[in-house]
Amino acid sequence: MLEGKAVVRETDMPKAMQSHVMELAYMALDLHEVSDCQSIANYIKQKFDEEYGPAWNCVVGKDFGSCITHLCGSFIFFHVEMMEFLIFKDGKDFSETKDEEIGVLQKANRSNS
Repeated sequence: MLEGKAVVRETDMPKAMQSHVMELAYMALDLHEVSDCQSIANYIKQKFDEEYGPAWNCVVGKDFGSCITHLCGSFIFFHVEMMEFLIFKDGKDFSETKDEEIGVLQKANRSNS
């Protein structure tokens, strides 16, 4: 598991939901290998679908870019050490959605610098 503190980079989620998703991220990191990003993302997505209804999306990794449309009040992008988490809910009502572009690029071999 990663031991660092979660740091929010961007969000429009209510504080209680932010706390919940970060708690789920720590649980997922405890349950799965850090390198198993797909299982970590699936765990968080399934828990959020159960708690807040369907259509949640979760991206976990160290090097990804994205351009998403999300339902307002359902977006968070945070990191725990070098692991990035992007969670958002897709919405069909485009009057209540917002576009976001997120890019993450980690420097290769920081320890060798």
